Amino acid sequence: MQESRLFRIVYYLLEKGQATAPELAERFEVSVRTIYRDIDSLSAAGIPIYAEAGRNGGIRLMNDFVLDQAVLSKEEKQEILSALQSINITQNISESQILQKLSAVFGLPSENWLEVDFSRWGDQKKTDNVKFALLKEAVIHCRNVKIRYAGSDGTVWERIVQPYKLVYKAKAWYLKAFCTQKQDMRTFKLNRILDYEMLEEGFVRRSFPTEAEEAEIDCPPVTLRFPKEMAYRVYDEFDRTQIQIAENGDLIASANMPEGAWLTGFILSFGTQGEILSPIHLRKEIARQAEMIVEKYKT
Repeated sequence: MQESRLFRIVYYLLEKGQATAPELAERFEVSVRTIYRDIDSLSAAGIPIYAEAGRNGGIRLMNDFVLDQAVLSKEEKQEILSALQSINITQNISESQILQKLSAVFGLPSENWLEVDFSRWGDQKKTDNVKFALLKEAVIHCRNVKIRYAGSDGTVWERIVQPYKLVYKAKAWYLKAFCTQKQDMRTFKLNRILDYEMLEEGFVRRSFPTEAEEAEIDCPPVTLRFPKEMAYRVYDEFDRTQIQIAENGDLIASANMPEGAWLTGFILSFGTQGEILSPIHLRKEIARQAEMIVEKYKT
């Protein structure tokens, strides 16, 4: 979000002429130290911005400075507007205003090329959008959040977490956060966050495990066979590079997948249309699960 704030600072100074660091800090809801870092970043990027000491001093741009072709090319301006348009999908009012203002300053139209709706089908109140917006604010402003979460073991519990990042992966949104109870980094699926409340308490960021460290979770190779009639579902779940076509038209999908309740549930969701080719112990587990289902529905 720093890039969005930098452009808002430039536009504000273009409009007001000059401003003090405390004034900018209050307007953009950051610390004075952050404002000075932003000024350094703008200066390093070639923006003629400087600070004057004294009673009538402040932060200002060089006289007659404008955001014209001498600073940004047409392609760069369009890239900036496109980036802000992608940020604007979360419906942040201030970002929507800066998008409109920069579009006017650049003299370029801002095409509404992207739309993201975080809510599920049938969610008339768009509660998922509200959840995403609140967690986004918590990430940006380093605020603790109390959540009530439905765990994969069937339990529902409350935790206080320190949100670090919102991640979209495998057709679902996740929150990466530090769990104050477990004193460790955790990943929470947004759909399982049943209730949430942003708290007044803030936190200081610490290092989050890298993708390589997270990949240490046991994900053995799994190979599945599906009839060609299931192509629509197979291509939903697997990348094209993970799929081979057999001579009879069947689809053979191979991928590294995490073993456990999620994997057995995933395979069972195909009903009789999926067959495990490997590993053998997974075939036995699915057979056991199928027998339990039969027993359950005998009467």
